[in-house]
Amino acid sequence: MILLTIDWALIIEKLVLIAIIITASLVIAMYATYGERKVAAWMQDRRGPNRAGPFGILQPLADGMKLFFKEEIIPTSSSKFLFILGPSLAMLTAMMTCAVVPWGGHLELFDRKINLQIADVNVAILFVFAVVSLGVYGIMIGGWASNNKFSLMAAMRGASQVISYELPMGLALIALLMITGSLSLREMVDKQITGHWNILYQPLGFLIFFVCAMAECNRAPFDLPEAENELNMGYHQEYSSMKLGFYLFAEYINMFISSAIMATLFFGGYDVPFLNESTLSPNVAGIIGIVAFLGKIFIFIFVFMWIRWTLPRFRYDQLMNLGWKGLIPLALVNMVITGAVVLWLNN
Repeated sequence: MILLTIDWALIIEKLVLIAIIITASLVIAMYATYGERKVAAWMQDRRGPNRAGPFGILQPLADGMKLFFKEEIIPTSSSKFLFILGPSLAMLTAMMTCAVVPWGGHLELFDRKINLQIADVNVAILFVFAVVSLGVYGIMIGGWASNNKFSLMAAMRGASQVISYELPMGLALIALLMITGSLSLREMVDKQITGHWNILYQPLGFLIFFVCAMAECNRAPFDLPEAENELNMGYHQEYSSMKLGFYLFAEYINMFISSAIMATLFFGGYDVPFLNESTLSPNVAGIIGIVAFLGKIFIFIFVFMWIRWTLPRFRYDQLMNLGWKGLIPLALVNMVITGAVVLWLNN
């Protein structure tokens, strides 16, 4: 009887959606490496990848095959179980945040209304922060299990960096929650569709969140855990083959998901400005929303790459000073001002 009460269509619908989102995330992360090299080449007046396929578009596939067929090396002095667990955990936590992101409105297929979100939980933001917090374990475990001094130093840098920048990110988010009054990403998007994008209300909060997102993703100029000039290669120095590939992929997936979260929180998610979706069929409106959302994400990814090839890497003391003495006070001031304005408007 219990089996009869299960909505098998809903389970199949969610499994298909999970497969599509994971596949799309991996493909976008794979071609983000190609995009980054092309952006760097454009900024430095050179060609970039141009041999593998037309315009070099098969270069990510060539790089992936090279990593896959490389010799798998596990140092004899390492902790083998944790050495394998580190990159697996980094990849897993990078993918888990996909579950609560609303990728679009809904589609109507097979007489069903299919919401383009795996799980619409009412504490989605808390889930994102919880999963992001676990990501540091992938770095720390990998660096410690390698039994390498440089890897351990990089892992300690990564852990302290993530902890330091999660605090101003959370404070910036509190100010946004005062305005939206919800922890659900779907509700946040709906309120922006019927009103104005949150970037208009929280420009300082967005700036703080964006800087913290770069630090959380270990992107330059915050790539201190991977500082090649002082730590050889960073926390994944001893890794090879697909274990190294997992760490590299996790960075680009984190960049993709961070861009999706910022587009959702501050730029209306899948909302298209000046477009009345009610005049369109649900499927057309849903597809347009997906395209608009991906467009916003790609703009953020380009900005991530632009900054990487423009600004030099911070020193470690500059990194910590920016987080603790710069962003946290700014986030507190922004939160207090937002609270005061909300109370004044409600009275």
